[in-house]
Formats: sequence, C-alpha cells, structure tokens
Amino acid sequence: MDFQKLIQTVLVYALPVIFAITVHETAHGYMARRLGDNTAYMLGRLTLNPIKHIDPVGTILMPVLLYFATSGAFLFGYAKPVPVNFGHLRRPRRDMVLVALAGPLSNFLQAILWALVLVGLVAAGVQERFFIEMARAGILVNLVMWAFNLFPLPPLDGGRVLAGLLPWKQSQWLARIEPYGFFIVLGLVVAGIVGTYWLMPLMSAGYGAINLLIAPLTALLR
Repeated sequence: MDFQKLIQTVLVYALPVIFAITVHETAHGYMARRLGDNTAYMLGRLTLNPIKHIDPVGTILMPVLLYFATSGAFLFGYAKPVPVNFGHLRRPRRDMVLVALAGPLSNFLQAILWALVLVGLVAAGVQERFFIEMARAGILVNLVMWAFNLFPLPPLDGGRVLAGLLPWKQSQWLARIEPYGFFIVLGLVVAGIVGTYWLMPLMSAGYGAINLLIAPLTALLR
C-alpha cells in the first residue's frame, strides 16, 4: 500500500466529502422543517457542523477498511441519517418525497458549484495540481452521492421517493424491505449491478447536464 498516495488522496477528497455529506443531511432536515417537522432542528442536526453528521462506522471506519481491503478499488460509506418524523409533515406522502429529494438535489447543485470552481481555476491560469484535483473530486463525489442515493430501494433516498409515489399497498410492501435494504444494496454494489446499470448511466447523464449548463461560461472565458 502506497501510504504517500493514500495521504494525498485523503487530502484531495477530504473537503469535498465533508461538504457533500454535511450539506446533504442538512438539506433533508431543512426541507423537513419547512414542511412541518422540527425533529432534526430540535436535535441539533440542522447544522453545517460536519461532526454532527459523521457516523464513526459508516463515515470513517467502513471506507478506510474497504480502501485497504480492495486497494482503493471499491469504497462505500454513509453519514448519520437526519431524523424525520413523517407524521409531523403537513402532507406526509407528498412531503416525504420532497424531503428525500432534498439531499440528492443538494449534491447535484454542489457538483455544479465545483465545476464552476474548476472553470474559474483554469481560467485564472492556476497550475497547482492539488486545487485542480480537489475541484474534480468535488464534482465526482457529489455526482456519486446524487446518483447512488437516488437508487430506488430503502433506506436510500430513492427508496423513499418510490414509496411516496407508489399506491399505498405497494408502498407498504416496500417498507417491509427497509430493514434488509442496506444489505441488499451493499450486495448489489459488490456484484457490480448498481455501478453498471445505475451509477454509470446516471453519472454520465449528470456530467453531460453539467457540461451543458456551464458551456456558456466556458465559451465566454475562451
């Protein structure tokens, strides 16, 4: 294991990852509060302090162990979920969808911001590789979080969106899967199904959309 490369990778990805998970979880809590549920706010989770959102196992231990176990080929982790009492929402089924979408949407917006940072660095003639790689990491990390969390299986955000859109009977069936959802998703990830048939197509579309959005700016800076 090249520890110097590991340290460089950690330094490049640290800030983008911290922002990605912190804003993602805060977005869930903020949307829930706007729609009637103050649970996250009352528990001090409506904050940009990353310490409040870090799960010791999911955010730190699991990614580190997987990095060493697979030589960096496969990484997986999660933050501490923001608590939401769906019964407090004004229109629970509709609002559950909006709360779930708030997290991935925040990641897509962050990916756009990191793309603008990258364009700005290149336009300014910045040659420092560290900052260029950090901006690229910011785009990648947030697009991965955006796409992965939209996978339509609970406890991921996409599963909650699907549960809110399905008829009541089918949504209850989906809810029964949730206690096993994490292990099902992890198995699908290890088998390469999520990456091949979900992440790659969605991220390709995400990169395409971002390139389209910033195209006018890049054209002006040429």
